[in-house]
Amino acid sequence: MEEKELVRLSKEGDDEAFAALVKKYKMKVFNLAYSLTRDAEMADDLAQETFIKAYFALPKFRFRSEFGTWLYRITVNHVRDYLRKKGRMNKMLYEGFKENILVQEDEWAKKEQAQIEKQRRKLVHQCLQVLPENYQVIITLRDIQGFSYEKISEILNISPGTVDSRIHRARKMLRKKITPFLNQKGGSHEM
Repeated sequence: MEEKELVRLSKEGDDEAFAALVKKYKMKVFNLAYSLTRDAEMADDLAQETFIKAYFALPKFRFRSEFGTWLYRITVNHVRDYLRKKGRMNKMLYEGFKENILVQEDEWAKKEQAQIEKQRRKLVHQCLQVLPENYQVIITLRDIQGFSYEKISEILNISPGTVDSRIHRARKMLRKKITPFLNQKGGSHEM
């Protein structure tokens, strides 16, 4: 079953679906907690508490990010709160923690950005497939393969001015095909 479906079912109270999510993420959450605390027992407790927090916070999850990213944020915040409350965060640990958090957040941001880019490429490819063939070709040569106008002119045996006007029309058509999908998803994506 896909992760989104498991999350949806979990939000509806399906404990088995949530158990599947826990199984999928338990080692990742534990490893993150351990990397922040360097204490296996504490990390195990914090991981369990993270899943409890996530379970009760599920109704607030809006699929604006991947479930894993959302869960890791809960983990980081929970560990941070725990360490702060216990007073175990001396200056050296705090600096290491901050550095570790920044590295973790940077990795999450990169993964999430890669996922967004993958979805964008898929959407562009799908919309590109419905354009007339000569526009598909010219967009592919210019925007996907990165050929210069001069090289495209040579490949297609058309003038550079024709290349320019076709690219302009093809992009306009493609934008028109893509826009409804972006508006459906909140319109937060830029092309």
